[in-house]
Amino acid sequence: MFRRFVILFSVLIGLVALAAAPIRADDASLVLKRLATDNYGEIEAGVAALAASGLPVSEAVLTALADSRLSYRPSDKALFIKDTSGGWIDAATNAAPAEAPSGLKSVKLNNRVRRALEAALGSMTLMSPDPMKRIAAAEAVFKSRDANTLAPLDVVIGKEADPVVKRYFEEARAAVLLLKTDAPETDRVRAAERLGERGDQDSLALLGSVTEANATANIVSAAKLAAKGIESRLALLSTAQNAWYGLSLGSVLLLAAIGLAITFGVMGIINMAHGEMVMLGAYTTFVVQEIIRTKVPSLFDWSLPIAIPLAFCVSGLVGLLIERVIIRHLYGRPLETLLATWGVSLVLQQAVRSVFGANNREVGAPSYMAGVWDLGGFQITYGRLWIIVFSLVVFFALLGVMKGTSLGLRMRAVIQNRRMAAAMGIRTPVVDALTFALGSGVAGIAGVALSQIDNVSPNLGQSYIIDSFLVVVFGGVGNLWGTLLGALSLGLANKFLEPVAGAVLGKIILLAVIILFIQRRPRGLFALKGRAVDS
Repeated sequence: MFRRFVILFSVLIGLVALAAAPIRADDASLVLKRLATDNYGEIEAGVAALAASGLPVSEAVLTALADSRLSYRPSDKALFIKDTSGGWIDAATNAAPAEAPSGLKSVKLNNRVRRALEAALGSMTLMSPDPMKRIAAAEAVFKSRDANTLAPLDVVIGKEADPVVKRYFEEARAAVLLLKTDAPETDRVRAAERLGERGDQDSLALLGSVTEANATANIVSAAKLAAKGIESRLALLSTAQNAWYGLSLGSVLLLAAIGLAITFGVMGIINMAHGEMVMLGAYTTFVVQEIIRTKVPSLFDWSLPIAIPLAFCVSGLVGLLIERVIIRHLYGRPLETLLATWGVSLVLQQAVRSVFGANNREVGAPSYMAGVWDLGGFQITYGRLWIIVFSLVVFFALLGVMKGTSLGLRMRAVIQNRRMAAAMGIRTPVVDALTFALGSGVAGIAGVALSQIDNVSPNLGQSYIIDSFLVVVFGGVGNLWGTLLGALSLGLANKFLEPVAGAVLGKIILLAVIILFIQRRPRGLFALKGRAVDS
């Protein structure tokens, strides 16, 4: 152990010293030649010298030695690395030699050389010019808590200029010190406080391992205080994370329900095939991506922008066809309409199964929707963030149609009083058809978004149809602002009930609450005021 410490310390001191004075070419050749021998002691010293040399090829040479891929030519002590294809690379130039080398001998390893290699590679990673590699090395030390890394950590902490990387180094040092029984009490107390500032589950577990058997009363007290602070912080983070998940679920429900809100509000039809409009939009996205993958892969990041208008048109046209062929003959007959649209949903599901099969289909995420934004433990996935933004854009676009276009004016007139609107010359059958097509098209757009967070299958729409009706009824039939508030409220309620009551029981409780609410307010949160006698 002492020998390993000496190697680590000497390597780090060498790295610091040589950072200010670049090594010369002649010296570089001498450093590499120190490995071209059968003497284990010389190889061990050469490993330390190479790690401290600052040569660009140092990491590649030492990695090859650790993997038993390093050989030398006895005649001139030139080093060569065997690559994965079986060829050779000149270690000095990191390029293929002009002629294949012959008469090579492998550089041998023993336990002492392996320990030297481990120390050298670890030290080089801590001093790597790449900040991400230094952070990864610090995290490895945090998990290993090897006491031999304290001296190298002290060196790199003193030299580190990046405050983020330096914080990782200090946290790793605190993890090592906390469980080092022979460390001074004040250092271990400060280490507990530092881990409390880090505030994650790993720190909490580490602080929990401090007991009276391996620490003094002051250290145990500091560890308990830090652990209590972490628990409070994690509880707050959990609440915030649930709120975020609730908002993202609410945005999904908004997309799925917003088309249903205007369709149900204008026509008074319980459309059980609305979920299948969502499903058609998701499959349209799949088809677009398949075409792009096979024809123009470079446009894959544009697959969703291309799929959005196509999904709107496909679902809208199918919705228009359903209204013209079936629903127009069933106005005023709600039970028959419900049964007919349920039958249409089954037909559409089977049609999709016949064309695409019953298995789930893969829809990829563009590069700008991949990744996570970490805010001190609070994680925001880019995919969910884009869906929230997209749902709000769709909402305000539809609101603009309802408030600022002649079609929207006629739709609002029909919602408030169908007979009066007809008496004023509004062609209500045309409004009904366009409304149904618009609502179905918006559902298709919802399918594009849902394809990024759910399985694309023939049953996709069935997962959201009941929740969509709950959102519409709870928010107020035909009221878009009510739909927005209803979707976000139900999304948040779902996510906060799940940890307490479970997913199934949580939905049952939520359904019971909505039923009781509708008993008191049959028109929902925001009831539209019309001029009919029964308003």
